[in-house]
Amino acid sequence: MNAIKRLIWWLFAGTAGGMKRALIIKLLTEQPYNANQISEKIDLDYKTTRHHLEMLEKHYMVVAIGDKYGKMYSISPFLEDNFAVFEEIWLRIRQNDIRTSQDTGK
Repeated sequence: MNAIKRLIWWLFAGTAGGMKRALIIKLLTEQPYNANQISEKIDLDYKTTRHHLEMLEKHYMVVAIGDKYGKMYSISPFLEDNFAVFEEIWLRIRQNDIRTSQDTGK
């Protein structure tokens, strides 16, 4: 497994918040959003959303334009170039999430 795949795997499948970060990325493939819009769309606390966005930005998965409340996020050129890796991991974590939901009756 190469370094890029390991990084993407860790961010989205190797940590507790990975599924939420993946949902943010899936949302940002539609269009840019600010943190408040993202938190509303994926039904996540604003502070938690900001934490995930900071982590994604730190690891070059998203880029931000603007500042403060109006800061808009979109997927980064780095992630665009490696989106097939993200999609592969997304399919796996979605399948695991579905299986877990079925097993727990949620």
